[in-house]
Amino acid sequence: MHAINIISGISMLGVLIGSAALIIILSVFNGFEVTILSLYSNFTPEIKIEPRLGKTFDPNTPYFNELHKDPRVFSFTQVLAEKAMIKYNDKPFIGTIRGVSDDFLKNPLLDSIVQTGSFTLKADSEYLAVIGEGVQSGLGINVHDQLSVIQIYSPARQAGSGSNPLDEFVVRSIRPSGVFGVGQEFDDMVVAPIGFVRSLLSEPKDVSSLEINYKKGTDLAAAQDAIKDRIGNKFTVKNRSEQNTGLYKTLNYERWFIFMILTFVLIIAIFNIIGSLTMLVIDKRKDIAILSSLGAGKQLIQRIFFYEGMMISLIGCVAGIVLALIFCILQQRFGMVKMGSKLSVMDAYPISLKITDFGLVFLTVGAISVIASGISARLSIKGLDDIKQDL
Repeated sequence: MHAINIISGISMLGVLIGSAALIIILSVFNGFEVTILSLYSNFTPEIKIEPRLGKTFDPNTPYFNELHKDPRVFSFTQVLAEKAMIKYNDKPFIGTIRGVSDDFLKNPLLDSIVQTGSFTLKADSEYLAVIGEGVQSGLGINVHDQLSVIQIYSPARQAGSGSNPLDEFVVRSIRPSGVFGVGQEFDDMVVAPIGFVRSLLSEPKDVSSLEINYKKGTDLAAAQDAIKDRIGNKFTVKNRSEQNTGLYKTLNYERWFIFMILTFVLIIAIFNIIGSLTMLVIDKRKDIAILSSLGAGKQLIQRIFFYEGMMISLIGCVAGIVLALIFCILQQRFGMVKMGSKLSVMDAYPISLKITDFGLVFLTVGAISVIASGISARLSIKGLDDIKQDL
């Protein structure tokens, strides 16, 4: 009997650890999701308008001018972007040059993505650039060196057939003022004033996209629908989640993949209960037979072992959830578990608690426990008639 109690305790401990691990891992993934998406939100607009066909379009239309003057609009940024070769100290790098109009700097959260230097695009009459951390690491650029200058190469629109290949490129030089870090998608980017990029690409009026941010309290879904209705099907109008569909899908896939792995661990832990209850049934077969002889029906005996299995599982689950909640709160406040490197954004594992995760874990454990306890309960009456005859 003592061994059976130990096995039951181990089963309960397995459920406790599995439940706690599920809550903690899901909360960490929530934290990463919130942190990453907030970084993207600091850089990407609330609404982005792009041409459905082609790379550029003319923004000087009556509707776009009207949209620019909409009192709900906080910033209206014209963007001209193109692939280009970036060169520094004879080292080449293929990236994206992204020209932005002055409204881009209205975003008060730009400073939060700066790794070093500042997000400055103009000093007096000089154009400046802010480079992605991929460009900085690939070329070894020191933005604090006032003599650091990068060259941007773009194919000339009217390239001649001269003997010098460089004649087929337009080259412009610009000094970097800072390095920003958002995500891999933006690591190869150089952000510069749109006037500089227009000169580089020989593009006097067209843009690649229009990026719009609205004032607080604006119904973004209604604003997006209104724009779609007015501009028709020649343009795509995307909100933030539609601009970063790959990121959202990746985060969700990783989250559910980890959830399934830990659920299998929980299944193993909970099904250990079948073993402990089976041993208890074997040990108590005579007691079960006597109880049956006294008038206890088979359903009553089944319920006794079913409830015992559920009790072991749910006590372990509730204890695991409480333990995980305590750990997550401490991690949020004190950052006890570090990531191993000092980052500007975060140095400890982020935590974001969601009540739905607690409900999901409890329901998952409950469903698996019902199956495991039901199997154990059926074993309790198997061969009961033969034992009663022996007695």
